Amino acid sequence: TAQPKECSLTYPPDPSGPSGTDQLIQLLTPEGERVEHPDYSFGVGLSADEEAETIRGFYRDMVLTRRLDVEATALQRHGELGLWAQLLGQEAAQIGAGRALRTQDFVFPTYREHGVAWCRGVDPLQLLGLFRGVDQGGWDPSEHNFHLYTVVIGAQTLHATGYAMGVQRDGAIGTGDPDRDTAVLAHFGDGASSQGDVNEAFIFAASYNAPVVFFCQNNQWAISEPIEKVSRIPLYQRARGFGFPGMRVDGNDVLATYAVTQQALQNARDGQGPTLVEAYTYRMGAHTTTDDPTRYRLSDDVERWKLRDPIARVEAYLTRNGLADPVFFDGVRSEADDLGAMLRAGCRALPDPAPLSMFDHVYAEMTDELAAERDWFADYLASFEDPVPSGAGTAGVTGPLRQHSHLPFLMFGKVAVKEPPPF
Repeated sequence: TAQPKECSLTYPPDPSGPSGTDQLIQLLTPEGERVEHPDYSFGVGLSADEEAETIRGFYRDMVLTRRLDVEATALQRHGELGLWAQLLGQEAAQIGAGRALRTQDFVFPTYREHGVAWCRGVDPLQLLGLFRGVDQGGWDPSEHNFHLYTVVIGAQTLHATGYAMGVQRDGAIGTGDPDRDTAVLAHFGDGASSQGDVNEAFIFAASYNAPVVFFCQNNQWAISEPIEKVSRIPLYQRARGFGFPGMRVDGNDVLATYAVTQQALQNARDGQGPTLVEAYTYRMGAHTTTDDPTRYRLSDDVERWKLRDPIARVEAYLTRNGLADPVFFDGVRSEADDLGAMLRAGCRALPDPAPLSMFDHVYAEMTDELAAERDWFADYLASFEDPVPSGAGTAGVTGPLRQHSHLPFLMFGKVAVKEPPPF
């Protein structure tokens, strides 16, 4: 019996796969040269000036998103954040997908979609607040149509599918009204594609023809597990088994990512059901700041992918074609410096939460059980010699309480609890 063939995921992926389907959709090469694709194009309906302005906007978005990532990583190293999930190298995948959205579309992110959050107008300091531990996500999802970050791997795909089914039942697809028809974008990674939640989301989306686009950023590492351990076939081909289309795009090509995601979202809005987009990219940094990728991957791989940097290729294209001058690039770098200074100062100035505030947003309305838990905890805090007022933050608090009260999830590991709570 023939043994299964090992999946080849060289760059670009082998175009000699079944019917040539393993070939990347690419519109901008790593050298910054535009190429044609038979099914996808960028700039349709735009004048030359509008197209150039859009690409300059993509460049600015990617540079500022990378600066956010670099600054947040440095803040974590200086003890200002408890954790940070890096996106270095994935800027094109996120900005391309984020800018393809319309205002009414809704996004369900993982914990790494900082670039998509930027596109949806979420204040970067609100992202830092989550990783600093002063809140559980400070932005209003309904204001930005951008859900709170999901740490439970893959769970957001089910949330996205359910939301998309609700959109469908509200009659907000297939009307032909560009300001009403709505699509849902669900982000997840290559590792999450092995989760049951993701596969269940695929089943429900296919069964109900839900208007959802599953956007998989295949950065080739599920923490320390390489993609070869995750799947024997290219991930986008999994969509076939569920009965909806899938395609693989060069996730380091912002133009191609934008074009592919834009079309998939429009298909969803038109009532054509779900699509799986696999953005083939590479995680240049660590999984999170608690991870050391040098323990499980070769530096040669990282060096090769540096040559495919998503920002460098756009800069090369703009420069070669005279679409941006040094004044533009200097202006973007200056803006990035200003953003960095704001993030450093703003992060350190984020106020600690009042200890009892963790009960405020558990449910839309306070329940009797939750109120009892809150009251017990208030009494517990008051039992200290220097109690913390129920509405105060943790400024000036010392001793064992100070070790815990700045966290959104309080732990009692180092605090003696005299009586158990009444629940």
